[in-house]
Amino acid sequence: MEQNTHSFFVRFYIYQKERFPFVGYIILIGVFTFSAISYSRICRGENGFIDWKHYLIGIITTFTLFFLVRIFDEFKDKEEDAKYRKYLPVPRGLISLKELRWVGILVALIQLFLILFFQKEMILLYAIVMGYLLLMRAEFFVPKWLKNHQLIYVVSHMIIIPLIDVYASGLDWFYNGFEAPVGLLFFFAVSFMNGIVLEFGRKIKPPESEEEGVLSYTKYFGTKKAVWIWILVITSTLILSLITSVYANYGLIAFYFFGTVFLICILPAFSFLIKPSNKNAKFIEHASSLWTVFMYLGLGGIPMVSKLFF
Repeated sequence: MEQNTHSFFVRFYIYQKERFPFVGYIILIGVFTFSAISYSRICRGENGFIDWKHYLIGIITTFTLFFLVRIFDEFKDKEEDAKYRKYLPVPRGLISLKELRWVGILVALIQLFLILFFQKEMILLYAIVMGYLLLMRAEFFVPKWLKNHQLIYVVSHMIIIPLIDVYASGLDWFYNGFEAPVGLLFFFAVSFMNGIVLEFGRKIKPPESEEEGVLSYTKYFGTKKAVWIWILVITSTLILSLITSVYANYGLIAFYFFGTVFLICILPAFSFLIKPSNKNAKFIEHASSLWTVFMYLGLGGIPMVSKLFF
């Protein structure tokens, strides 16, 4: 293909656009990081926000940690992708695993440089996240067993999200030498469930779009059952979000906020149940992302902004 002859930087631009769109993820992860720090400070009764320099470094670190998850997945899935998903960037030769390995090494070195020179207090939390990420890369040394137990596989890989949340919130409590507020446990639970919402939401497909060798939850559970499970997961996340907001004393406005977002986001699910189509499946995927962004905004972002500017 003509794309494969371009320079590395052009090919990498195309790769990230297809597999990990930087612009969209920077916004999502920026909200994710801001919310985690904000919720920690609100629970601790602290005024104001952390130093913006540390927040910026935190965004870079959390963003690149999620990017490393993407790169590691390319290595873990290389055989299945080569067999069933030849249209993806690596199998079609747009970018090689060797090039991605060097990108991953460079990313890790940048992370270490920033933490050791500007946030050395955070090295322990960073090491915990990287340790778990490396275990994920090795499929916890039981790859075949995990592949045969799909739900355990999903749960084991979603744990990385609250772990990165621990790091992000730690820019408040851990960096300053305090104990983590108890309320963060609920916040981490919401993060875990948000990961499940996103995971299910992007793998719901109409029957005509199912691919051989490619996992979808509509194929795994059945078309209607998978959608009802997604509705159950997003409902569970709503309940956890309300508990989390009660702990932070947000009041009834949080119930109205989360309830409204919930009602809007589940509408595509019922549209898909009535008419399973690619369009409605895409709406569920978008609703999953929208839900995640507004959960983080509601739990930490908006309350912190209101305290800072109003």
